[in-house]
Amino acid sequence: MSYGYGQQAGYGQPAGYNQGYGQPAPPPGVDQNFLSGIFQRIDTDRSGSISANELQRALSNGTWTPFNPETVRLMIGMFDRDNSGTINFQEFVSLWKYVTDWQNTFRSYDRDNSGSIDKTELKTALTSFGYRLSDQFYDILIRKFDRQGRGTVAFDDFVQCAVVLQTLTSSFRAFDTDQDGWIQISYEQFLTLVFSLRS
Repeated sequence: MSYGYGQQAGYGQPAGYNQGYGQPAPPPGVDQNFLSGIFQRIDTDRSGSISANELQRALSNGTWTPFNPETVRLMIGMFDRDNSGTINFQEFVSLWKYVTDWQNTFRSYDRDNSGSIDKTELKTALTSFGYRLSDQFYDILIRKFDRQGRGTVAFDDFVQCAVVLQTLTSSFRAFDTDQDGWIQISYEQFLTLVFSLRS
């Protein structure tokens, strides 16, 4: 059995998700007025943009616990095209589609409708994204992204797991010039890679 990242286009993205997530386009079947109303309810300070705190309060992970702040930070970073630290309405439209697509993906792998996915369900999801990873690595992922200590991963942590894997995979691929799943880098290159991912 070989391990590594998949060759599928769109790995680490929800099924059917458009890779151009920075381009504001309304989700199919959802009009701008509907999203504008949601945006205005989330923008509690009426600043015209949504902060990480406002977004965290507005999102639900289905477990009656606050949405993972690290996941919120990652999502703000992905959609904050003007580097303001907040998202404006057009950026919010893209984020809305992203979260909705991830919810649909998560539900499709949460076979028992428990609101969280176990190791087997996580493995099925990531395999469908093109990842070929060992069972031992899935144990590591569960330990890393199981904030509740139940041996399962909630929706917000699942999104964080997939985004982190995608980011790491993209960085790895930059060094894997022959796409064979192996790289050779110096210690300083490794440190640069790790620290550049934490920005």
